[in-house]
Amino acid sequence: MIDGLPDPLPADPDARLALIGRVMIERVGATIPSFIERSVERIIDAWGRLDHEQRISSVRAAGASAPGAQERIVGALTAEILRPAHDQRYTPLELVSDVVAEPTAILAALGIPPVVRDARDESIHPEDRYDLTPRSLADLGDPDLGPLQLAWGLAKHEALRASSA
Repeated sequence: MIDGLPDPLPADPDARLALIGRVMIERVGATIPSFIERSVERIIDAWGRLDHEQRISSVRAAGASAPGAQERIVGALTAEILRPAHDQRYTPLELVSDVVAEPTAILAALGIPPVVRDARDESIHPEDRYDLTPRSLADLGDPDLGPLQLAWGLAKHEALRASSA
């Protein structure tokens, strides 16, 4: 079972979808600060041209940018995921992909050049110059977010099916 979800889950598909959505929103929000800091550190370390003080300052800037990112992304997730299933237009992963804005701005301000990316990734996420976009919610750093993402997708399918029956 996924930590934070009751066993058994509600039988009603809409209630199940809403419960999974609320747990997902909470856990995504909790991962954003460390994801932003790790993203900045990883690119800075790979580039290897900053001194120790610049590195520390940049990681602090990443941490300082996290509350704004949390508010924006948690707000978008809440507005979208807690709607009725048939009114939802975006997946949680699509909304979470905006988490790259803060680390990208920090890295670009440092003059770090963009990384070489796959042409498809460039066309899908042109603003992600450093290839930071999570491929799944688990990439945010909470391993339970991968199964939670899958559970949400299944719950949404069941809620849509129930509403069309």
